[in-house]
Amino acid sequence: MSELILHHYPQSPFAEKARLLLGFKGLSWRSVMISPVMPKPDLTALTGGYRKTPVLQVGADIYCDTALIARRLEQEKASPALFPLGQELVTQGFSAWADSVVFSHAVALVFQPESLAVKFAKVPPAMLDILVADRAKLFSGGAATRLQLDQAKHQWPAIISRIDQQLRHEAGDFLFGEPSIADFALAHPLWFLKGSSVTAPLVDAYPAVSTWLARVLSFGHGTASEMSAADALEVARNTAPAALPDEVFTDLNGFKAGQQVTIAATDYGVDPVAGELVFAGREELILRRTDERAGTVHVHFPRFGFRLQAQ
Repeated sequence: MSELILHHYPQSPFAEKARLLLGFKGLSWRSVMISPVMPKPDLTALTGGYRKTPVLQVGADIYCDTALIARRLEQEKASPALFPLGQELVTQGFSAWADSVVFSHAVALVFQPESLAVKFAKVPPAMLDILVADRAKLFSGGAATRLQLDQAKHQWPAIISRIDQQLRHEAGDFLFGEPSIADFALAHPLWFLKGSSVTAPLVDAYPAVSTWLARVLSFGHGTASEMSAADALEVARNTAPAALPDEVFTDLNGFKAGQQVTIAATDYGVDPVAGELVFAGREELILRRTDERAGTVHVHFPRFGFRLQAQ
């Protein structure tokens, strides 16, 4: 069986979500560090242009977006479950809210000038300018818009109070009793806020939230070992993609297997990936593409939050 290879960087909130998922599952994985900003030539050789962090590689299969990465890790190891039986809808619905609404508020709050001055105090101003410019491009062209700081400050008390209330009245130790994908989707934006002394009080002022967050973070990151980007590319080049899912190809818009298409996120980081559509299931889309460095790979995307277009 191919190793799990995570392409990530330490400061990425969504990468922290993926690392915590690996820890919750008790999995061993290989760690490939990538640049926080474009260009990312080694990563995009695998993805075909998808630039967001993190990306999970399993042999010659490349998984984009943490929502789909979570599903792939559930296949890798079913227990403990990320999608508890009977709570699939509520946990995934909450996760989508946390990954979008709570995350957008965390970004606006962390990127306020006072927070940036503390969080990036040791970063040369020129590098910080590059980071800010890169993030502006990342949020250009998609449905997601950068939340204004004053609105984030205005709405945050309502968001965090609702979370605190849920945790104070829940009988178990987690959002919906037993741990689930919902906990990890909420943990990463709060972890991001905790990374700055300016924004940490926005979490620390709520004891039930702080206690719960410490509990989620205590799952750790599993067992990681370093791998170079060159070695990861060699793994892809020397491995055949896995068999397609045992599910009927279906698409309400009439897309067919073998069709040349592009797939792109709809919110932000909307760089399209072109290739041959080989699978369209209820939750997942798969493109086959060939790169001179990575060889033939299957790039996997969630259906939800991504746009499929004919070339």
